[in-house]
Order: sequence, then structure tokens, then C-alpha cells
Amino acid sequence: MGFIVRYIIIACVVLVIPRYLKGITVDGFTTALLVALAMGFVNSFVKPVLKIISFPITFMTLGLFSLVISVGLVYLVAAYVPGFAVTGFIAPLIFSFLVSLSTSFVGLFTR
Repeated sequence: MGFIVRYIIIACVVLVIPRYLKGITVDGFTTALLVALAMGFVNSFVKPVLKIISFPITFMTLGLFSLVISVGLVYLVAAYVPGFAVTGFIAPLIFSFLVSLSTSFVGLFTR
């Protein structure tokens, strides 16, 4: 039950973020729910693999390359979820930061 509540709250956050952040568009609540699920999947399975593969470049850039990975993952989700569009670099970076911040915050209360 906590899983469902967590992803509904995160989907609401994903639905609200584009109102204040230009460069991100979400068509509706079902799209926001799909984006929340896809971001959870990508952050759980794809991101750790990319971090391991890109460790040398991340080390040389003092961790700044991890920001590029986060933006790339948002673009990956946008490529697979219809109704979710992303443009630019700063908007998906802020979007990724806000989604992970809200995920951490919601995770504190839904355990």
C-alpha cells in the first residue's frame, strides 16, 4: 500500500513541476504516473550501471559528470513515455533534482 501512495504523491509532484519550470511538459495525471514509475525504474537499475561505467570521467570532473547522467536519464524517460517532453539542459536537471528530493521526502513518511 505504501508503494502506491508513494508513487501517487510523486506523480502529483511530477504534474506540478512543469507549471513552474519551463522546458518540461506533462500531458496529464496518467502521464505523470508513468513518468514517476519510469524515473523510479531508471534510477534504480540504469543509473547505478551508468555510474560504474562512467566512474573515470566522473572522477576527472570532480563529480560534475553525474549531472550529465541525471539529465540523460530524464531524456531517456522522455523518449519512452508519450506525453512527457523535455527541452534544454537546466530544466531536466532541476526536474531530476526536484523529483529525487520529493522521493526522499515522501520516503521518510511512507515507511
